[in-house]
Amino acid sequence: MNDCQLCIMVPVTTTQAQSQGAQPEQAQSQEAQSQEAGRKRTDIAFLVAQLGAYAADRFGERTAALDFTRPQAGLLRLISREPGQSQQAIARRLGTPPSRLVALVDGLEQRGLIERRRNPGDRRNYALHPTAAGEQAMAALSQASLEHEQAISAPLTEAERAQLSSLLGKLAAAHGLVPGIHPGYRNLSEKEAR
Repeated sequence: MNDCQLCIMVPVTTTQAQSQGAQPEQAQSQEAQSQEAGRKRTDIAFLVAQLGAYAADRFGERTAALDFTRPQAGLLRLISREPGQSQQAIARRLGTPPSRLVALVDGLEQRGLIERRRNPGDRRNYALHPTAAGEQAMAALSQASLEHEQAISAPLTEAERAQLSSLLGKLAAAHGLVPGIHPGYRNLSEKEAR
């Protein structure tokens, strides 16, 4: 560990700087540098949260235009990518209580987007599968997702996108986040599940 990692930034006020012989401009500059250093220590976490909230809101607008909530869109995506899972298995994967998932599944089923089929391996459980209408809806959601991805990352070059994706993936893995599963399902309220 080098000496800089042990340093604590202490802002110098104009009065302190003047009493120490520094000019007011230098004191202000030192204070600004100290404040900037404090901000830099929290940039990554704040920017990830800020961009995450922004991206989620914009994606919510895109899914709403297709008559989906974000949780409905995510559930249809999961069922479309891995058909034949039971509700219990999906609930475990999402990290949400099965009772919260029932309303989401019921809603998608009532719209004719998914169907429950008897699980041949366990007749007590139903396996979830997308219907033809569900596959069409998923195609529209996939297109909206692609457009969203392009809009969010538009200021970046292809190389920067690849680097950012790799770094974010590394952070997500290090914090135990399940690839492809939004952690918001863990706190899914009954209102959101409808």
